[in-house]
Amino acid sequence: MNPKKVDKIATNVLYGISGIIVIILASLLLYILVRGLPHISWHFLTSPSKAYEVGGGIGIQLFNSIFLLIITMIISFPLSLGAGIYLSEYANQNSWLTNLVRTAIEILSSLPSVVVGLFGFLIFVVQLGYGFSIISGALALTVFNLPLMTRNVEESLKAVHHTQREGGLALGLSRWETVLHVIVPEALPGIITGVVLSSGRIFGEAAALIYTAGQSAPALNWSNWNPMSVSSPISIFRQAETLAVHIWKVNGEGTVPDGAAVSAGASAVLIIFVLLFNFGARFIGKKIHSKLTAS
Repeated sequence: MNPKKVDKIATNVLYGISGIIVIILASLLLYILVRGLPHISWHFLTSPSKAYEVGGGIGIQLFNSIFLLIITMIISFPLSLGAGIYLSEYANQNSWLTNLVRTAIEILSSLPSVVVGLFGFLIFVVQLGYGFSIISGALALTVFNLPLMTRNVEESLKAVHHTQREGGLALGLSRWETVLHVIVPEALPGIITGVVLSSGRIFGEAAALIYTAGQSAPALNWSNWNPMSVSSPISIFRQAETLAVHIWKVNGEGTVPDGAAVSAGASAVLIIFVLLFNFGARFIGKKIHSKLTAS
């Protein structure tokens, strides 16, 4: 057969597969948004949920999701940044220790989230005695998210051309100063993009949080800013049902009379936030890259 025809057929097949994937994804998103957007209102986004009454909202669950995301990123980002810098810039690439660390990262990144949740339940909830709380959920999500963020940081640093490192050393900078002032700023767009995408993954996680952060959303006292009080919005030791867990709970228990409407609205809100994270990652990455490269 003519090579040009083979190439054309292969190209059309790939375009067809890509089109099918896009259609499936677009159909899924449109289905969720069309069903959920009519139920979204300011009252729905700010009012607390109701177990046996009509008219509940997702205010506390939405706040819990955002607060838990912030705590998780505070814990996981410095760890992943340090691990990524070490693996990219300091580790002996051929040593057994480096290979062991990379193997461990690959294994952890492939673990199902429910397994991470059970691990978090046994270690953080039971053994360390944190109970069902935000800190337990954040630590479990750190275990879940750390391998992916570490690999993202490492790959972003490796993508920086070796002449950048040589130029920094030639100017008299130490190895650490070169990494801090030359390599990391150059890799920052890729790192930021990975962080934002990881945030979307954390925001939509449910299985790991069912066993760690809990399945209830107690009322919060918005005038109580004592971080040790379980009724304080900023306490990390209180139970915190997130938006994704709330969707699972509403559909699973059936105690909410208007559960279908609440589930549809909450799903639409969750999808909108995840889309914002993804588009935000691209926008922020391009802006930072343009600023750093003056392009």
